[in-house]
Amino acid sequence: MAAQKVTVDEALAAEHGLTPEEYESIIAHLGRTPTLEELGVFSVMWSEHCSYKSSRVHLKKFPTSGTAVLQGPGENAGAVDIGGGMAAVFKIESHNHPSYVEPYQGAATGVGGILRDVFTMGARPVANLNSLRFGSPEHPRTPYLLGGVVRGIGDYGNCVGVPTVGGEIYFDAGYDGNILVNAFTLGVVRADKLFRAVASGKGNPVLYVGSKTGRDGIHGASLLASSEFKEESEQMRPTVQVGDPFTENLLIEACLEVMAGDDVVAIQDMGAAGLTSSSVEMAGRGGVGIRLDLDRIPLREDVIPPYEILLSESQERMVLVVKQGRQAAVSEFFARWGLSCVEIGEVTDDQRFSATYRGEEVASIPVAALTDAAPAYERPISPRPPRPVFDPDTIAVPAGTEAHNRILIDLIGSANLCSRRWVYDQYDSYVGANTVIHPGGDAALVRVRETGAGLALTTDCNSRYVDLDARVGAAHAVAEAVRNVAVTGAKPLAISDCLNFGNPEKPDVMGQFADAIEGMAEACRVFDAPVISGNVSFYNDTRGHSIPPTPVVALVGLCKDASATAVSGFRSEGESIYLLGDGRPEFGGSAYLALCHGQAGDRPPVVDLEGERKLSWLCADIIADGLVSCAHDVAEGGLAVALAEMCLTGQGPGCTVDTEWRERSDLALFGESGCRILLTVAPERAADLEKAAAEAGVGCRRLGSTGGNAVSIKDGDQTVLQVEIQQLRDSWEATLPAIAGRSGSARDGS
Repeated sequence: MAAQKVTVDEALAAEHGLTPEEYESIIAHLGRTPTLEELGVFSVMWSEHCSYKSSRVHLKKFPTSGTAVLQGPGENAGAVDIGGGMAAVFKIESHNHPSYVEPYQGAATGVGGILRDVFTMGARPVANLNSLRFGSPEHPRTPYLLGGVVRGIGDYGNCVGVPTVGGEIYFDAGYDGNILVNAFTLGVVRADKLFRAVASGKGNPVLYVGSKTGRDGIHGASLLASSEFKEESEQMRPTVQVGDPFTENLLIEACLEVMAGDDVVAIQDMGAAGLTSSSVEMAGRGGVGIRLDLDRIPLREDVIPPYEILLSESQERMVLVVKQGRQAAVSEFFARWGLSCVEIGEVTDDQRFSATYRGEEVASIPVAALTDAAPAYERPISPRPPRPVFDPDTIAVPAGTEAHNRILIDLIGSANLCSRRWVYDQYDSYVGANTVIHPGGDAALVRVRETGAGLALTTDCNSRYVDLDARVGAAHAVAEAVRNVAVTGAKPLAISDCLNFGNPEKPDVMGQFADAIEGMAEACRVFDAPVISGNVSFYNDTRGHSIPPTPVVALVGLCKDASATAVSGFRSEGESIYLLGDGRPEFGGSAYLALCHGQAGDRPPVVDLEGERKLSWLCADIIADGLVSCAHDVAEGGLAVALAEMCLTGQGPGCTVDTEWRERSDLALFGESGCRILLTVAPERAADLEKAAAEAGVGCRRLGSTGGNAVSIKDGDQTVLQVEIQQLRDSWEATLPAIAGRSGSARDGS
């Protein structure tokens, strides 16, 4: 073996994030002390980010198969059948820690990485989403992080030519020291052209394609995302990758074209852990070995040590296994696209991951030791202590119309309910000309050109609900995602999840995680929406404080005709407004309780999964039948906020409704629940709607009609809330630009 410049021992292993027991296990697998390069390889492959060592035992509880599932977890992305011989391929992943350290590049390379996961499957990316969490708007660093992340997402997506069609953004002091940046990509491909990263064929050459390898990203996504943030973590900008969307665009086109032929056996992007993980994962899936010659790796500098070559997370790089004798033809093909392509190794039959440098073997590890034998822990679990019982009688009922008006204006202008236009105006949602529903509604809708069908996509999670009760809150996240695609006329196909939690070594965090898995799994079974891909992001802790538990759900739904859809805003005057569903408003976890009273309550609203299923299926069906002109789910902020949003995102008209009070006024107006959707129909079709709801066993109540220039809510003859749309709009649109405008120029926000 090559002479080592440093002493490899337990202390060095600890610096690599390995426990003493894990280091002893490495020695046992090898039968000797590892080389420095081998220690680095084990450290990244056994990291939390790559091995899921704290979550694997729980992830097995997810439903992962179904009649439409073509590829479940275990590949670069999941895939489902969408009819007409086509498949949808999608995945969501986190890039949290890199984005906190360097928001622009962290977010940009998060987009680049998830794009590669999708086109590696042979699918053309057609849409991006994101799910973002920032600290308190008043925190001095928040404006800098917000501006950098949004600009990074926008610049990369816009330059690479894939539309960013929606997402979500949320502010909470719990994210002050650890923001969340979750990136999602959807692609489409002929179902019989799905590609899988399974290496095979002894002697088949291994090719390197794309950008040169540099020192950026050493221990980036792999180890940076596998430990808590400490004081020095914010100085780790060299561990964050730097993206080049123009090279990514070339890679997309070149890879899709070469994969259309029969020269490529397997292909994988160099994501977290770079060259190491891509090679090991391909070999592991195929039950083969791979031998690499590190002297052949294209470098940005004259000399980069083998340790850094193996672990670099430089962007826009791919590894291909091609058929023997075809490497020259494939290299010439990529050269026509202006992309570097060199042979760097070969497939072996010894089931080992081997690497040489300057004629010496610097690594030789059984592939199974890096994959199947990676540690799997059943971390201790403890329940969260119960919260004090919330008594709504301790909160005074708002007195009169002006009090209710003020609450609505404050809610609609709050950071978590205000207009997201400042964000999505920086994204190009039109490129590709397939976006049917653009950002600003409940879900985006993208046309499948080959079939005329529509794919609805959304990301959702109410972390307040999850923090109160992880099982119920996670089930709510799935249910809300289903409602959001239902109001476009789509029914759910499958889910990709991004499970963002704190330190798994804390029993209460693992208790939240285990409960969230249970809630999501139960909801997925009810909606027949299996989990086909995803990501776990642990160690979202800063100086001992965990983020709010945030299991983000990215859901894709299908409607057979992309032109048969509904929008979320009121279209015209004189239409009848109906409330579908049997949800009853509650205070717990509501935006009203948090904003106006500084409380969370003791539990989230009740979740009725069977009621949610009936409601969403009915909504999708009546939209597909052309009965509904607009639809919007009632979620955060309650009924009054939902009505205001329909006015603000629509084409002008206000509304007048009568709630027919069943509860105290602030609960009726601002209380939250699942299982509620607002929609409008032409008056002559009202009887058809009521009949369809009765046949489906779904509650259906006429509230009023569209018209006027205000949101007007009555209780019989008494007006209890009336706010002009322009006044709401002024509040709604001012907040995000004001937050972003405080960014100044200081990286640390000081």
